[in-house]
Amino acid sequence: MRERPPQGAPDPAPDTAPNPAPDTGDTPSSAAPSTLPSREQLRRFVAGSTGRVGKREVARAFGIGPDDKPALRTLLKQLEREGLLANAGAKRFTAPGRLPESMVVQVTGTDSGGDPLARPVNWAGPGAPPAIYMHPEPKGRPALAPGQRVLARLKPIGGGKYEGRTLKRIESQPGSVLGVFRPVPPSDEPYRRGQPVEAGRVVPTDRRVKAEWSVPPGETGEAEADEIVLAEPLPHAGYGLKPVRVVERLGRIGDARSVSLICLHTHDIPREFPDEAVREAEAATEVGLSGRTDLRDIPLVTIDGEDARDFDDAVFAEPDTNAGNAGGWRMIVAIADVAHYVRAGSALDREARLRGNSVYFPDRVVPMLPEALSNGWCSLRPDEPRGCLFVELRIDAGGAKHAHRFGRGLMRSAARLTYDQVQALADGVTDPDKPAPALPDGLLASLYGAYRALLAARTRRGTLDLDLPERKVVLTGDGRVASIAPRPRIDSHRLIEEFMVLANVAAAQELERLHQPCMYRVHAPPSPEKLETLRGVLGTLDIRLKPAGEIRPADLDQVLSQVAGTEQSAMVNEMVLRAQSQAEYSPDNQGHFGLALAEYAHFTSPIRRYADLLVHRALIAGLRLGDDGLKRDAAEGAGGFTDTGEHITRTERRAALAERDAIDRYIAAHMADKIGASFEARISGVTRFGLFVTLLETGASGLVPISSLSALGADDFWMHDEAAQALTGRRSGRSYSLTQRVRVRLVEATPLTGGLLFSLDEDLAGALATRQPGGVAPERNRGRGKLRP
Repeated sequence: MRERPPQGAPDPAPDTAPNPAPDTGDTPSSAAPSTLPSREQLRRFVAGSTGRVGKREVARAFGIGPDDKPALRTLLKQLEREGLLANAGAKRFTAPGRLPESMVVQVTGTDSGGDPLARPVNWAGPGAPPAIYMHPEPKGRPALAPGQRVLARLKPIGGGKYEGRTLKRIESQPGSVLGVFRPVPPSDEPYRRGQPVEAGRVVPTDRRVKAEWSVPPGETGEAEADEIVLAEPLPHAGYGLKPVRVVERLGRIGDARSVSLICLHTHDIPREFPDEAVREAEAATEVGLSGRTDLRDIPLVTIDGEDARDFDDAVFAEPDTNAGNAGGWRMIVAIADVAHYVRAGSALDREARLRGNSVYFPDRVVPMLPEALSNGWCSLRPDEPRGCLFVELRIDAGGAKHAHRFGRGLMRSAARLTYDQVQALADGVTDPDKPAPALPDGLLASLYGAYRALLAARTRRGTLDLDLPERKVVLTGDGRVASIAPRPRIDSHRLIEEFMVLANVAAAQELERLHQPCMYRVHAPPSPEKLETLRGVLGTLDIRLKPAGEIRPADLDQVLSQVAGTEQSAMVNEMVLRAQSQAEYSPDNQGHFGLALAEYAHFTSPIRRYADLLVHRALIAGLRLGDDGLKRDAAEGAGGFTDTGEHITRTERRAALAERDAIDRYIAAHMADKIGASFEARISGVTRFGLFVTLLETGASGLVPISSLSALGADDFWMHDEAAQALTGRRSGRSYSLTQRVRVRLVEATPLTGGLLFSLDEDLAGALATRQPGGVAPERNRGRGKLRP
C-alpha cells in the first residue's frame, strides 16, 4: 500500500471574489440594488448580528439577487480564510473568537471531579478552540461521555472560557467510555451513608479524561482485571465519580493488538464491514478488454513499501520520440479502476464514504474497502490483468507538462518493486538477500530521467519542502516494540511522489476542461495570525519574514534553507508546519499553497481515499468512459460535493489523530522500562505550565512540568515570554527556550494513554540553562543571536 506522499502545497488560486461595491455606509438596506457588500460592510454586519449568519441572512439584508449568491459565497469563504469571519457550522458564520449562544459541542474529556469538558464541533477561529465547562446532567440522566455531541446553551465566564448546559443530546444512545477495568477488592468495612458501593473502576485510555468511572456491583459484564472494556454511563445522582456499565470486553491490555484497538475505539473508526458490502466485494470478477485500451504490453511497474499488500498505482516512462520535444519524456501513470467495482449508491460505496479513507497502524491496516477488493481485484499484482484508469503525460526536458490524455485500460504489471530495490538498482548496488526482478532495458533510467526533469520543475515552481522525518515503529512477532527510528526518505520515494503529483494536477485540469465537478485537494496560505506567531519565533534567530500578503512557498522554503544543518533546523521546520493551514477537500478550488499549484486533486489512490474515487467517477462521466461515472443528480453530484468534502476531511484528520495516538502509545510502552534513564533532548515547546521536549534518538515527546523546574530552585518564580518562546527564572536567571538542547530524565511512562513525563537532569540543568546577568528576566529581544552550526 502506498506510503502517503506529503500533502504539501502550490500557489493559491487567484482571488475569485468580485470587486466589492463602494463602501457607502455600514447599514444594509433592503431597497439597495442587487450588489455585493464591501468586505468591511460584511464583516461589521456579521459582528453586529446575534447568533450565526449565513448566506440567506446576508442576501436578505443587502438585497442580493440569485445571480450574485455564488459570488457572495466566495466572498464569505475568503473572509473566513483570512480570519475575519469564523465558521459556526451549517454554512454559517460569526465574528472570530466568539461562540454563539447555543451550538453543537463535543465532549472531549472530564475534569478531576468527573464533570465533562467540551469544545465546539466546528471551530475555525485562531488558536485552540475555547474550553467549555459543561454542567453535570440532571439527576437520573446518564453522564456525558467523551465523544458525545450535544446542543448546548453557552455562557461566557471570562478568559475565553464558557459554561455549557445541555439543551438536547444529538444521539439518543448514551456515549461510551473506553478504559481498563480495575476491580475493587471486597471489604468487610461497612460503607458510610451516601458512599456508593462499587465493584470496580474504569481507568480511561484518553489522557484528556482526568477522572475514573465507577462500576456498580452487577454491572461489570464479567470483566477481569486489566481488560480493555467499553462501558456506557448510567443514570447518576449528581456530583462525584460517574457510574458506568461494562457492555463489551475487548481484550487484555498489553496484548499484541491492544494499542491499535484502543485507538480505533477512541476515534470511533469502523472496523467491521457490513455483510452486504462484503458480499458485493466477494462477487467481483475480472475486468474484460471491451471498451478499454490494451496496455498489457507496456512494462508498467509498481513501486511500494516492502510490507505493502495492495498496489494501486503503476508507472512507466520512456524518452518522448515526438518531434519538437527533444530531451522530453512520455510517462504513463496507471491507477486501479476502483469505480468499476464500487458503484455509486451501492453498499460498498456507502461504507467507503463513511470510512473516507484507510487507517494505518504499526500492527494493522483498517482498509476503506474489503480485502477482496483492496488486496484482490483492485490491487495491481504482477503478471495479472487488471482494469485501470490511466493518464499519459508528456513533459519537456525541464519537466513542464505539454500534454496529457486520460483513458480506461487493461494492464498487466511487469514487476512488483520496493523502494529499497529501486534505490539499490539506481545506485548500482545489489542485495543478494533481496534481489530485484529483471526490468526491461532502459526502464529504470527513463523513470529517473523523468523524475529529475520533474524535480527541476518543482524547484522552479518554488514549493515548500519540510524536513520532518516520520517515526517508524517496528514490532516483534508478539506485538512488542523492536525499534523506533526516523523513516528514511530516499530518491525512489520522491520519484513516485513526483509522478503522482503530476497525475493529480492533470486530473484537476482535465475536470475543469470538461466542466465536471471536481473534489479538489486545497491548501490555503497561512493565516496572518499564524504568520505573526512564526515571525516572532524566527525573530529570535534574526530571520526576517515577508508581510503576510506577500508570503509564497518559496519564501518559507528559503527560511528552511537558512537553518539547514543547524541545531535550530528541526524546530524551525516544526514551527513552519504549525503555521500552515490544514489541507482539506472541497469542490471550490483555492489552489494548493505548499505545492505551489493553481489546481490540484487526488487521483492516484482510490483504494484508500474516497476523494480519489470521486475524481475517477467524474473523469469517467466527462470522458464518457462508461456508465459507472459521476451522476449529477445523485447525492454524490455537484450539490453533494460540499458535504462530502467536509466529511472526508474530517475522516482524514480522524485517521491522522488515531495513527499519531498509536505511535505515542507504542513509544510509551517502549519507554516504560526506562524510568530514571537520562536522554539527550531538545525543547520543542514552551508554555506557562512547562516545557515540551523531544528526544533526539527516538523522536519521543513529553512534558517537563514547571513544578519540576521549581524543584531545581525552590524559591524561583518562572516567567513565560511568549514572544521569545522562553521560561526564565526571576531569581536564578536561568532561561529555557525553544530549540535548546537539554538532558532529561524519564519520570513516568503511561502506555495506556501514551503520556511521557520528564524532569530536567538536575546535574546538568544549571550548566545547560542560559543564565541572564543579575538574575533578572531578559528583555524582549533576549535569545537573539546567530545560528549555531
